[in-house]
Amino acid sequence: MDSARSWLSKFQPRDRLRAPTRKKDDVMGGAEDSDVSVDDESLSNVTKQKVAAAKQYIENHYKEQMKSLQERKERRTVLEKKLADADVSEEDQNNLLKFLEKKETEYMRLQRHKMGVEDFEMLTMIGKGAFGEVRVCREKTTDHVFAMKKLKKSEMLRRGQVEHVRAERNLLAEVDSNCIVKLYCSFQDDDYLYLIMEYLPGGDMMTLLMRKDTLTEDEARFYVGETVLAIESIHKHNYIHRDIKPDNLLLDKYGHLKLSDFGLCKPLDCSTLEESDFSIGQNANGTGQSDDRAGPKRTQQEQLENWQKNRRTLAYSTVGTPDYIAPEVLLKKGYGMECDWWSLGAIMYEMLVGYPPFYSDDPMSTCRKIVNWRSHLKFPEEARLSPEAIDLISQLLCNVSHRLGSNGAVEIKSHPFFEGVQWEKLYQMEAAFTPEVNDELDTQNFEKFEEADCQTHSSSRAGPWRKVILGFLFLCWKFPYNLFLHNYSWHASLLKISDMTRMHFFLNIWKLQVVALPGVCICWGF
Repeated sequence: MDSARSWLSKFQPRDRLRAPTRKKDDVMGGAEDSDVSVDDESLSNVTKQKVAAAKQYIENHYKEQMKSLQERKERRTVLEKKLADADVSEEDQNNLLKFLEKKETEYMRLQRHKMGVEDFEMLTMIGKGAFGEVRVCREKTTDHVFAMKKLKKSEMLRRGQVEHVRAERNLLAEVDSNCIVKLYCSFQDDDYLYLIMEYLPGGDMMTLLMRKDTLTEDEARFYVGETVLAIESIHKHNYIHRDIKPDNLLLDKYGHLKLSDFGLCKPLDCSTLEESDFSIGQNANGTGQSDDRAGPKRTQQEQLENWQKNRRTLAYSTVGTPDYIAPEVLLKKGYGMECDWWSLGAIMYEMLVGYPPFYSDDPMSTCRKIVNWRSHLKFPEEARLSPEAIDLISQLLCNVSHRLGSNGAVEIKSHPFFEGVQWEKLYQMEAAFTPEVNDELDTQNFEKFEEADCQTHSSSRAGPWRKVILGFLFLCWKFPYNLFLHNYSWHASLLKISDMTRMHFFLNIWKLQVVALPGVCICWGF
């Protein structure tokens, strides 16, 4: 027994072995303990980040393992209950349960597949910014088309945007909504983080506004309405977008709108501005002259032409554009979900007038105008806006305590501007604008980018930190995506059921449609 204790003592931490000596020295009033101790201050930030990342990875790994096990049990329970209620023989029940277990095993094997950038064929670039780029890509196994968002990790760390990107990823994975662009999976290599997302070939609202100059009130009502639903869906998950702008409002091939974040531009850095710079009446030179009177006053047409001239440059600059950011966000004095409704008001103004309400040639002047919005919010007479439109915009571009939407999206939905809108049928209606889309790879509705500036892709595959984050479930009620659809047949021989009528009856009970991944059949609910 003593030899066993002696052997175990070799593996005890050194500080534990010396604890009695320290206690004795303290009691005897002896010299201070000279043992070398490692405290938190001596650890580098890099080491702390690695420890925190490892801890989070391990916790999430086992949490997901337990969750997957529980969901697997629940799926079997549901199947057993459905079979018991249906007119299915005991032999067929056993065959179906065996088939379920087989597919569960294949699904687990599929989850362990380490997806990497090599699994995709890189195609046309449709967006770029301070953190990376967005490309149309094709999954090599299935030939399905996606949008790949490629973010440089070093830039995200340097600019402190890691939490923002993580929050965006988690939101896109969690929210099941027609209003939000779908995220299918994410992975990383040594240099980049990759988000594989739904590709929407209709372009974005920025491109649409540049082509049409302005929208009619009926067209604006439709797209502002869909934006309201998109913002409402993320607010229900306690997520604040903070940077909603036309660049992030994407259109599918039918012209319906979905919210995303393809701009990849950082928020404007206003940290260099002193508080006095935001005072009412201060312009870029610090004089008492208003920004509106700093130069010759432009007509609406002149302002529109100047805005369109600089719009695309601002959208993809590393500085970013502040035109849609709420004043409380710029001032960094605390903000809530109300800031997204301010952005909605600024976008609606641009749809109807042709340029944002606080646009200036200098982004810092735009910031000053936004903070001093009472002095700068004006509606040009030549725009001929209806009283309802002016009232809605005015109640969105106002002090946060009086802003419409502070008590939920229902406040905005009930505004007279939206009278007659059938909110529950908005995404089933014909869109106000149908983009021209010739095929699934068509990118004509996006800006053209020079490929010469593109960087080569890393050849390393996703490592142990790779995580398919959707958690899409086999025979899951909530899985809404026909991910990696493939024209595999559902053969009766797989099920070993002689009675095809019973098989169809069983499928109709669950209201399931059969789709497939390479070598794996997966069912998903409508």
